[in-house]
Amino acid sequence: MSAPSTPDPVKQVVSLISRGKDLIAVAESELSREYGRIDFMSRLIPFDRTTYYHAEMGEPLIRRFVTFEKLVDPERLPEVKRWTDGLESRHRDGEGKRTVNCDPGYIALDHLILATNKKYSHRPYLRSGVYADVTLVYKRKSFQPLEWTYPDYGSQEIIELMNRLRERYRVQLRTGATSVITE
Repeated sequence: MSAPSTPDPVKQVVSLISRGKDLIAVAESELSREYGRIDFMSRLIPFDRTTYYHAEMGEPLIRRFVTFEKLVDPERLPEVKRWTDGLESRHRDGEGKRTVNCDPGYIALDHLILATNKKYSHRPYLRSGVYADVTLVYKRKSFQPLEWTYPDYGSQEIIELMNRLRERYRVQLRTGATSVITE
């Protein structure tokens, strides 16, 4: 029989999608006030693998990934999702449409988990209306997409980015060292 174990802390990651870099910067500032110093910001990446958000947010859309210096308990993911849902709500336009989309999740050594409010067969329920989406799994020395992985997360560019973030997380987990990096 196995004994219960405490999970390692994880690297919190948030994907920010918007039409403008100024809106992303505002969201970054709010996230930093809530979760502490941002230790990684990706370059602005065209969000062009799907038209899913176009009706609500317009186009063209851009994305930036951010991570935070402090490692966190993975059990916090539902609270983080609720908070980022509130951030999105605070930044709706005059018609009630979102101007920024925040997708929180975390990187662990074995996988990338995203939080979602949408139920589906591969998404185990956590609590507070939040489900865990196992988006990428780490095997054969790289993150690998799954049959349900969103096309953008399955792209070589995002997988390479997540591999680099995983390596930074692995070092941080082992040594406690942190550093601020922008892409």
